Amino acid sequence: DRPQRGRYRQFMQCDIDILGEPSNLAEIELILATTTTLGKLGFKNFQIRINERRILKAMAAYSGFAEEDYDMDKIGLDGVAEELEKEGYAKDSIEKYLDLFKGIESAENGIAYLADTLKEVLDEEVSKSLNEIITSVEATKEADFEMVFDPTLVRGMSYYTGTIFEIAIPEFG
Repeated sequence: DRPQRGRYRQFMQCDIDILGEPSNLAEIELILATTTTLGKLGFKNFQIRINERRILKAMAAYSGFAEEDYDMDKIGLDGVAEELEKEGYAKDSIEKYLDLFKGIESAENGIAYLADTLKEVLDEEVSKSLNEIITSVEATKEADFEMVFDPTLVRGMSYYTGTIFEIAIPEFG
């Protein structure tokens, strides 16, 4: 393992798996179960960072990258740009990819921005689905947290297929 700044080689992890539920109810239930538990443990002001694997794939396809190059470590945008340049991709494609992230940052609604920009390579249902999850969780949450769309959130491109999320607690770094 290559632990990054602030990460350790040994850690405890817990997960909840739901099988056989094709709707967004599974993701909504997972997020609510996790956040309710954290709230009851006394955590406040945390974030649920959420993304959708198909959005990441559409962003890469829109920029002209081959599917086998989608699987990148969490190395930041500069690291991604460096890796893509090493792989021999054109600077225009790399800039197009990085410009998507800049557009998301300046947009009022990053998901809507990507749905519009990527409409030729992203199924409309993907952005609708992600919005449904965020809206549903926000409407029914019991704990004090914020849902944050984070297009840089990447997890196991080769085995995760849909929604991905993680918890960030700013006061703990």
